[in-house]
Amino acid sequence: MRSVVWRPLVVVILFGVYGYIFEVAAADTSAAGGRAYVSNEDGHTVSVLDVGNNTSLGDIDVGKRPRGLKLSQDGSRLFVAVSGLAKCPPTVPDEECAKLERDLKADGIAVVDTALRKVIKVLAAGSDPEQFAMSNDGKRLYVANEDVGLLSVVDVDAGKVVAHVKVGLEPEGVALTPNGRWVLVTNESDSSVSVIDTTTLKVVHTVPVGKRPRDMAFTPKGDVAYVSGELDSSLYRISVPGGEPVERVLKLGEAAKPMAVLLDSRRNRLYLSTGRGGTVAVVDMKQTPALLKEIAVGKRPWGIALSADGRYLYTANGPSNDVSVVDTTSLTTVKTIPVGRSPWGIVIGPAPPR
Repeated sequence: MRSVVWRPLVVVILFGVYGYIFEVAAADTSAAGGRAYVSNEDGHTVSVLDVGNNTSLGDIDVGKRPRGLKLSQDGSRLFVAVSGLAKCPPTVPDEECAKLERDLKADGIAVVDTALRKVIKVLAAGSDPEQFAMSNDGKRLYVANEDVGLLSVVDVDAGKVVAHVKVGLEPEGVALTPNGRWVLVTNESDSSVSVIDTTTLKVVHTVPVGKRPRDMAFTPKGDVAYVSGELDSSLYRISVPGGEPVERVLKLGEAAKPMAVLLDSRRNRLYLSTGRGGTVAVVDMKQTPALLKEIAVGKRPWGIALSADGRYLYTANGPSNDVSVVDTTSLTTVKTIPVGRSPWGIVIGPAPPR
């Protein structure tokens, strides 16, 4: 899928409507009644799931085209990227996409009170926010503005953009190293990753990586990142912050279009959603990365998230309008949960504080 974009003197087609960088990190759901939140791009809602019994608790209206999302550590606030940029399938000609109406007022980061299940405010976040990362203290958001090739830095308390960083074409995936020092951005059309120093807000390296990189996950020390390459069905490893060397460590079958990346270091595993491939690839990371299995899930899985105990993996399946629940011991899909229209991203965390 692609979206209408406007640049000076040229119209650029976005191909990353279902792109990646979704929230993939495991979160603490040890408390009873942990929650999963699923952004439904075409439904303009977020579905709420109880991860204790894998049931739906209903939907929250959040605004147009919700995609990337993050949850505060205590589970009280959900942050959702919403956008008024028109959505176009790849089959629609550029000139037709350009005619579609755009609602600039709809762009922002919706902040949801998870106890009340309602939007309490919308933060300015630049044009067409899609994926974003949150600082460890929750005070800053690093937001990819795909249509204009920028990373916006948002002050959460002030509710405004405090800096713009020029990155590559069609930035989508955004991830912050565990120590908060570096933020990495995947640039789809440039087939590169931008490495940004969070202290200076300057790009220190631009690293060519595969074909159409979509998402990344860090090792616990943050000195290595694994990056998905959608169009060459591959997984790459790069050093952080230098980037080099860039190594292709796994090549999947041609049907797989790797999107989200989730690293479970406790079990020496990595999970990849494969988009049009309709599977989750399970990768053994004990020595040389090796494919253990591809698990069939719903149609075009994008966002993925792991329960805190690692027992279940959840996938947001766009055209299926559902979430698949994968048992990580048996490596089988054990349940399918209907959600809203075109689920895109998913995040897991504690239930709202009482």
